[in-house]
Amino acid sequence: MAVIGVGIDVCDIARFTRSLERTPGLRERLFTPAEAVRTASSLAARFAAKEALAKALGAPGDLHWHDAEVVVAASGQPSLVLRGTVLARAEELGVVHTHVSLSHDAGIASAVVVVES
Repeated sequence: MAVIGVGIDVCDIARFTRSLERTPGLRERLFTPAEAVRTASSLAARFAAKEALAKALGAPGDLHWHDAEVVVAASGQPSLVLRGTVLARAEELGVVHTHVSLSHDAGIASAVVVVES
């Protein structure tokens, strides 16, 4: 396996929460129905993960938010489900594996994504 890309992003949880409150449709625009039910801090971490994934894929401007979803295994380990525009970009680059790490502490949510061939 070879690393194709690495992305990192941080998100101020309070600012993100205010954005969700100020813009009623933002939650549904950014997150899948399964993601949208989570707390603001969890959503901020997922937003950071989607941004980090886009960076790891070279930051093309045509990726759709719902085409990347953060899911959590019974063990608690997060992973990414790719579909549509995000999957197409990953396949174009030869991505076979994705790795994601999420954190939220001290008012900041963060995520790191590594994509490999």
